[in-house]
Amino acid sequence: MAAAQRIVIENCSIATVDADDTEYASGYLVIAGNRIEAIGAGKAPEGLENVVRRIDATGHLVTPGLINTHHHFYQWITRGLATDHNLFNWLVALYPTWARIDEPMVYAAAQGSLAMMARGGVTTAMDHHYVYPQGSGDLSGAVIRAARETGVRFTLARGSMDRSEKDGGLPPDFAVETLEGALSATEATVKEHHDASFDAMTQVAVAPCSPFSVSTELLKQGAELARRLGVRLHTHGSETVEEEKFCHELFGMGPTDYFESTGWLGEDVWMAHCVHMNDSDIAAFGRTKTGVAHCPSSNARLAAGIARVPDMLKAGVPVGLGVDGTASNESGELHTELRNALLINRLGAHREAALNARQALRLGTYGGAQVLGRAAETGSLEAGKLADLVLWKLDTLAHASIADPVTALVFGAAAPITASFVNGRQIVEDGRLLTVDEDAIARSTRDEAQRLARIARQG
Repeated sequence: MAAAQRIVIENCSIATVDADDTEYASGYLVIAGNRIEAIGAGKAPEGLENVVRRIDATGHLVTPGLINTHHHFYQWITRGLATDHNLFNWLVALYPTWARIDEPMVYAAAQGSLAMMARGGVTTAMDHHYVYPQGSGDLSGAVIRAARETGVRFTLARGSMDRSEKDGGLPPDFAVETLEGALSATEATVKEHHDASFDAMTQVAVAPCSPFSVSTELLKQGAELARRLGVRLHTHGSETVEEEKFCHELFGMGPTDYFESTGWLGEDVWMAHCVHMNDSDIAAFGRTKTGVAHCPSSNARLAAGIARVPDMLKAGVPVGLGVDGTASNESGELHTELRNALLINRLGAHREAALNARQALRLGTYGGAQVLGRAAETGSLEAGKLADLVLWKLDTLAHASIADPVTALVFGAAAPITASFVNGRQIVEDGRLLTVDEDAIARSTRDEAQRLARIARQG
């Protein structure tokens, strides 16, 4: 790294979220190129060469960038609808509209979703896109293009559905793919866009949507495809009591046993929600190291329930945080999920012992990296890891009287962001994105939302 350009950040509190939860009350961090070169207490080492910038971060907490493990970007243009529905009724209400999306809509919605997350501290995002209406254009390419322009690290979970209304599923018939079409398109997306390198900015996972919108064969062959291509697997699991009833009626077993029968438990798998899991389910996830994307705000919005996160962590289940689609979490921000995960889990059986501030921060950073299979590269601040990090300003009215910076970040109001770096490149400055025009995105998302609403009314 001798020839790399260096950025030195000093005089800040640091929460590394490493294996020992190392923290520095006043420390430094050196970025060299796209990597963290050094981190420690006190001042940065003297004599560093090629320093192009020094940041006096007095009054700030530096943490790893936040990592979002579950989202549906296209829903940005259907926010604020079906606000008093449970999951199944919500899906029934919105699928006819979602089935009308096209490439310009998906691109604008991805821009909006990514911009909102990135300006709130997300450095690694993912999108589970599973609605591919016939003739709608290159939807996967549109999402990947928006992520590249925003500057975040990104995983596209290339979703699919082949169980429509005529087969007893929820999506309209023209909004699903055939089994062969879904598998072929997914393989093509992986081969075109997946980057397996250490500092990859774009990766792809295989992601059939859910037990009630895909066939058993699509799950089985999707798992085989992912393992043949060496990529991860993602789906929804155990989100509601209705899903559990559905699986028992159709397959004669609960969701976890059904997933295991189709090859969908393993350290290369992560599932969204996992709200309704018994002790045996959690033990199976812990034994196989199957990951969970915990989405507390969405679970509350849809009255799905409280996931047993403390029990999952105790069992060794990798757990990260997810925004989920913004039609069930209109704020679209992940940093608020740190607080919501802590508070909502304290309403469960473990009460005040459920989660603490540092556990919540770990869920949103290192836990997310584990779930996405990138814990060797990101998720904690350590020498040699990728320079994905955030400077949270904690010396203003909102936080200045809270002595502990991690407590201030998690328990307090959403903290202002002075700077966010991805791959060593700054993408946020003083709460505004440097890579894209937020105001232009706001206009385009409004226009595409109105266009979709018109088309849905006519349809």
